[in-house]
Amino acid sequence: MNLKIYPLQFEAILKERIWGGEKLKTILNKPISSSITGESWELSTVEGDVSVIVNGDYKGKALTELISDYPNEVLGTVVYKRFGNQFPLLFKYLDAREDLSIQVHPNDELAKKRHNSFGKTEMWYVMQADQDARIIVGFKEDSSPKEYLDHLKSSTLVSILDEVKVKPGDVFFLETGTVHSIGAGLVVAEIQQTSDITYRLYDFDRKDAQGNTRELHVDLALEAINYNKVDTFKEYTKEVNKSNTIVDCPYFTTNFLPLDGEMVIFKTGETFTVYMCLEGSFEIEYNKVKYNYKKGDTVLIPAAMNGFTLNGKASILEIYIS
Repeated sequence: MNLKIYPLQFEAILKERIWGGEKLKTILNKPISSSITGESWELSTVEGDVSVIVNGDYKGKALTELISDYPNEVLGTVVYKRFGNQFPLLFKYLDAREDLSIQVHPNDELAKKRHNSFGKTEMWYVMQADQDARIIVGFKEDSSPKEYLDHLKSSTLVSILDEVKVKPGDVFFLETGTVHSIGAGLVVAEIQQTSDITYRLYDFDRKDAQGNTRELHVDLALEAINYNKVDTFKEYTKEVNKSNTIVDCPYFTTNFLPLDGEMVIFKTGETFTVYMCLEGSFEIEYNKVKYNYKKGDTVLIPAAMNGFTLNGKASILEIYIS
């Protein structure tokens, strides 16, 4: 039986976080019921958090099931050859009412050895930023395990880390090993490898509603950290009705697509494509059927969906695997 081909949307997987807020509802119209909702997982095959399709013939079906039945058609021939039945990326929106913990993610080799998982290379697109909002990315100057541990013990770790003020439209690309934290007052679109492995280094000594501090992973992090100064900020062009490359790495390619009017898209069947709508609204027309999307929507284009039209006025992230 052949795959019924159309753009796929998924039920948001909403996550309460100690640092979360309500902007996922007020800004992105997510159906949150908690005042500490920190994350909306838009597209996930992380075990225990597998996305479920909400539209069309496959409504109610898990993404993992669809991939299992139609791996080449959903993932693409190149992606399937490289990753098998695994969907290799995870897409999220985050609302940081407070600072996230200072953390780091292991690389593929370490994550495989310790957790049988992918590593976690990721990127952030800043969708909304309160005045003076900032992020932490890497060290101010090249550091060392000893310096890091000394500052950790004296609760002065932040003093040797690079704090960067941010504004909407800023993009940061974080390779594994980069110590980081999303600061308070930010809404971020996040694209990352399929992994939920995070080593928490410092959590600002805060406590949850029960008076407990969250677990730290100081020893695990030692081997995972890149102690060198890194450049994470990405410059990119914004040419209208064109895919402007922001990040092109072994794990994903992300383009910025400012849509104003109509664009005809042709695909080769080698990779799936994901669109995240950052601003405005647009429609996809495929086989004479129109599908509509607005700010905060995420849509998966199966690799077998070769030719379609985009129409509207929107800022879109376009993601695929090269």
